[in-house]
Amino acid sequence: MLEDFSQIILLSLQVSGIALLLSTLIGIPVGVLMGLRRFSGHRIVTALLYTGMGFPPVVIGLFVYLLLSRSSPIGQLDLAFLPNLFTPGAMILAQTIIAFPLVAGFTMAAVMGVDPQLRLQVLALGATQSQAAWAVLRQARVGVIAAVVAGFGSIISEVGAVMLVGGNIEGRTRVMTTAIVLETRKGNFELAIMLGIVLLAITFVTNLFIMRLQGRTPNA
Repeated sequence: MLEDFSQIILLSLQVSGIALLLSTLIGIPVGVLMGLRRFSGHRIVTALLYTGMGFPPVVIGLFVYLLLSRSSPIGQLDLAFLPNLFTPGAMILAQTIIAFPLVAGFTMAAVMGVDPQLRLQVLALGATQSQAAWAVLRQARVGVIAAVVAGFGSIISEVGAVMLVGGNIEGRTRVMTTAIVLETRKGNFELAIMLGIVLLAITFVTNLFIMRLQGRTPNA
């Protein structure tokens, strides 16, 4: 039981950690671009991002399932770079799609909240466009950190999508949320409660870490 318990926790952290890394590497640059630039179709892209922020995760799981299933119209394209269904790779793909609009959308809002004069002043001092964007990003770092936290929170506690594309296979794709559902249905409340406590502890420690980064940790 202890071995299964630790394996479930490690797989949960691995899947969500990789998904968060991917969504952050893609989402932050997109958010900065959306916050600093105005282009044709900007409103449409913004609307898509905001829609994605509130999109039901189980629907994203269904989309990923259809994308990866060999029996679906999309899956028949047989794209070699996509992972197989019922693997950690499929779960990472689903969680990345779930977290991306949150990271990008909150980053965009944080960048847009920075005084526009800052970027103009940095450019006037001879900085390049990328250096000016970096200066704005540093100024918006609290909001960007919040964006990453929101992305992590949305995927570490997600059930529907990972259940659809992962299959909740013991020893392969069973993570904390799906294990809690399964063990509760089996009446194994001890393991379900233990996993729930670990999930809450991870969330609590993450919030403490973010508070420290923001410099807002209250004095003891």
